[in-house]
Amino acid sequence: MQSFDVVIIGAGAAGLFCAGVAAQRGLKVLVVDHSEKVAEKIRISGGGRCNFTNREVTHAHFSGQNPNFARSALSRYTPRDFLALVQKHGIAFHEKHKGQLFCDRSSEDIIRMLLAECGDGATVGAMGGQVTRWQPCTVKNLRFNEINAASPRQMEQVSYHLDSTNGPIEARAVVIATGGLSIPKIGATDFGYRVATQFGLRLVTPRPALVPLTFDGDAWAPYAHLAGLALPVDIETNPHAPPLRGSLPPEGAHFTLGRPGGETNPHAPPLRGSLRSDKGGRVTFHEDLLFTHRGLSGPAVLQISTFWQEGSPLRLNLAPGMDLAAELTQAKNSSRKLIANALAQHIPTRLADAWVLQDAAWQRPVNEASDKALAQLAERLARWEITPTGTEGYRKAEVTAGGVDTRDLSSQTLESKQPGLYFIGEVVDVTGWLGGYNFQWAWASAHACAQALAARLTGNAP
Repeated sequence: MQSFDVVIIGAGAAGLFCAGVAAQRGLKVLVVDHSEKVAEKIRISGGGRCNFTNREVTHAHFSGQNPNFARSALSRYTPRDFLALVQKHGIAFHEKHKGQLFCDRSSEDIIRMLLAECGDGATVGAMGGQVTRWQPCTVKNLRFNEINAASPRQMEQVSYHLDSTNGPIEARAVVIATGGLSIPKIGATDFGYRVATQFGLRLVTPRPALVPLTFDGDAWAPYAHLAGLALPVDIETNPHAPPLRGSLPPEGAHFTLGRPGGETNPHAPPLRGSLRSDKGGRVTFHEDLLFTHRGLSGPAVLQISTFWQEGSPLRLNLAPGMDLAAELTQAKNSSRKLIANALAQHIPTRLADAWVLQDAAWQRPVNEASDKALAQLAERLARWEITPTGTEGYRKAEVTAGGVDTRDLSSQTLESKQPGLYFIGEVVDVTGWLGGYNFQWAWASAHACAQALAARLTGNAP
């Protein structure tokens, strides 16, 4: 049986980063992953250039049952800290917009950086730590040796036994960094949730997030031909609306589901960016919308999908930042254009042409339209309400909302109420906005965990 200080299950962003930091603090670390390749989600993210963090990260950019849970880890390892590491490795990067940072060349630069920090099997740093990787390797069984945790003084000797396809393993601590259920084609599984359930931890219902939304075929038929059309919008929903009764768990799930997730914090501080939350709990984003054959996508919808509850409507303003009624009234007084043509001065022509087909009163020259008809047209565009029937699912979801309930985890260390068992990254009920926020949670939670492991297992302060 091989022995390690720490076994980290999952060789993604959080797992690799945790391994490197822990080894640099003197720990002997084993990273295990069932996939042949490391960090596949990093590899495909950001169109292959990895949106690796966001300059504007605060805990208020994250949701979950406890919106404040991420505050501690995020404050102790910031985007500036990760950026310093990126610069240390000579990785060229650029900022797109709203603080989003991308590699100039390729996501592979971030992967190579993480592997370099792990030392590629050699001793890491001055304290004699080391990272070993077993891939592909599947953990078949995980057992806790309760005898070693008989008293608080013996907690540092907590021991786990793991059966794997590469043989038996013993470790003083185990870190679960297996991610969520998103993008199954790159190897996503429910392993982390099953481990949590095995050790009596609660789960918040996992669900797809940062995901396109779909609509009933008949209801969507008038808009399906707009597929490919993009425009800036305001989009809002009420995340506190009660979900439909009888919602089913994800297909193939093998765990006991907890409370519905995705609550937002109505008392969050004002943010730079595109989110507003009113006193009634409605959440609004100002982002680009994309029409698809089956529904809506684009940054606006991906953002709102994290907060959307099944059965709740979305409300969209398709002409934000303008008084469309006043613009149409002015056109009526100065033009003989068709209403669609007047409307196309303010929204995309394809959308204008499709929209006026909804009412015969809008299919005429603008100077012949009644003030009431123009007001109704403007109102409909500014307050388009439509209820999704679902999402495109984990296949197209960028992340998984929900996960291990933060009530059972320490926000300081990411250790669970089960001694020596830690959960980091996406497997935890912490979900960030689109735009590099979820990677920053991976780095921050991994760093907090690694510091705690080193302090506990070596006695070295962070």
